[in-house]
Amino acid sequence: MKKAIIYSCSSDIGYELCIHLHKQGYWVVATYLTYSAKVNNLESMGIETLRCDLSNSDDIDNSVKLFTRNGVKWDLLVLLQATMNPIGRFDTLDFKEWEKSLDLNFTKQIKIIQRLLPYRNINASVITFAGGGTNNATKNYSAYTISKIALIKMMELLYEEYNDTKFTCLGPGWVDTKIHQETFHAKELAYEAYLKTIERYQNNNFTPMEKILECIDWILSEKIEVVSGRNFSIANDLWATDKLVAKLTSDSNMYKLRREGNVWQI
Repeated sequence: MKKAIIYSCSSDIGYELCIHLHKQGYWVVATYLTYSAKVNNLESMGIETLRCDLSNSDDIDNSVKLFTRNGVKWDLLVLLQATMNPIGRFDTLDFKEWEKSLDLNFTKQIKIIQRLLPYRNINASVITFAGGGTNNATKNYSAYTISKIALIKMMELLYEEYNDTKFTCLGPGWVDTKIHQETFHAKELAYEAYLKTIERYQNNNFTPMEKILECIDWILSEKIEVVSGRNFSIANDLWATDKLVAKLTSDSNMYKLRREGNVWQI
C-alpha cells in the first residue's frame, strides 16, 4: 500500500486530496492547523491526523517522527500550508511578519522535505504549490510571491540532486479556498487584487477542484524526466497531452525559471 503525507488537510485542497487518495487505496496521514468538522470526517474515514503549525519547529519534528515511525517509507509528500500575509506596500510592513511569511511559505516547507527525504521510496513524489506573481509583479504580496518563486526553483534544484524522485510545483490558478479571506481582510492594502478577488467570486470564476486532483494524478503517473523539477499551471497548461509530454521530453528547460527569450545582443 502506498503512503501519502499531506501538510495540511485543513486546507481546502488538502482536504479534498486526502479523500481522493484514500479512495485510490493510499494510506494517508495528514497534518492540520485548525481542527474542524472536515478534519473529524477524515479521521472517521481512517485517515491519521496530527496538529502541526509550520511556524513551530517542534511541531514539524514531532510530525516527522510520527509519520516515519518503525521505518515506514512514503510515496507522496504534498505541502499545502500557506499564507498571503502580510499584505501591503513593502515599506509599510512589519519586517518580522514579512520574515515569518517566508519562513512558513518556504523555509519550513523545505525543512520538512529535508527531514523526510531519507524515508522516501524510490520514484516517490514531492508536490508543492506556487501562487500568483511568477509571471508578473503582484503588488503588495511580496513575501508570498518571493516564497512561491523560491519553491519553484527549489523543486528544480532538488531534482538535479535526487533524480530518483519527482519534485513538482503546481500553480493551481484561482481556487475557491479560505486563503482569499486574507485579501478580503486587507481590502485596500491588497491593491487591485482586492477588486479582482471580488470579481472572481461574483463570476464564480475558479479552477475546479476536480481539475487540480486530475493534474496531481497525472503527475503521479508520468515519468520523472517529464514532470520533475518543473512548474505547471493547472489552469492554463496542456498537461496530460501527448504533444506536451513529447515537448517536455525533448526540452529540459521548459516550465522552469529561465531568462530564455530575453537575450539581447548589439
